[in-house]
Amino acid sequence: MLKKRIIICLDVKDGRTTKGVKFKNNVDIGDPVEMAAEYYRQGVDELVFYDIMASARGRGPILDLIARVASQIFIPFCVGGGIGTLEDIRSTILAGAEKVSLNSQAVKNPDLIRQGARVFGNQCIVLGMDAARDSAMPSGYRVFINGGRTATELDAREWAMQAVELGAGEIVLNSIDADGTKNGYEINLTRMISEAVSVPVIASGGGGEPSHLAQVLSDGKADAALIASMVHSGAYTVSSIKKSLEQEGIPVRSV
Repeated sequence: MLKKRIIICLDVKDGRTTKGVKFKNNVDIGDPVEMAAEYYRQGVDELVFYDIMASARGRGPILDLIARVASQIFIPFCVGGGIGTLEDIRSTILAGAEKVSLNSQAVKNPDLIRQGARVFGNQCIVLGMDAARDSAMPSGYRVFINGGRTATELDAREWAMQAVELGAGEIVLNSIDADGTKNGYEINLTRMISEAVSVPVIASGGGGEPSHLAQVLSDGKADAALIASMVHSGAYTVSSIKKSLEQEGIPVRSV
């Protein structure tokens, strides 16, 4: 059985790591370079860095900060936020990222996924998707962009399938309803998207304790779980989470 991945997310605003609840009331929680180094020491499998204001402010990625984070870690590193052109993708990879996450910019220009996959390979192109419950949509979930601030007319399931067809090699699926609540992942949403696409799905939003990860990795059929609040708060370490998952029978990579 393929081992499940534990991924830590650093949401970055104005060069600092930040954390909010349902994309609101963000507070400064530290230096992303120092935090990346600490989580690498703890044995995290991958790291995701999101510049949460880049697209809303109409600017590209902060390459010097990405390079400083990349210099501290020797694991897969995915960067998102403000990546809107092939040149943005190229410069982000040259700064040290293995993957780029396309979210708002992919909705505005879906062909960016196809172009990026053709030039850099599917494994480099990740669809970042922020979805919230909406009974008006066929799947029951609507896609949002610009850090969850702008509703689109895209249905979550349909958009995921379209993005994979265009060339996305992975999906980071974030539930806006669960984000930062630490009450558990959106199992129905995660399972629906996991069953609809042929690429790995990373569950994001709501992880508060190891049992939440166990549930989304098994019942939600996710390939990986993204966490933030539960480690940023100091309540858990990567090692303690992995030990709990092993006890639940979830195959994980050793620390």
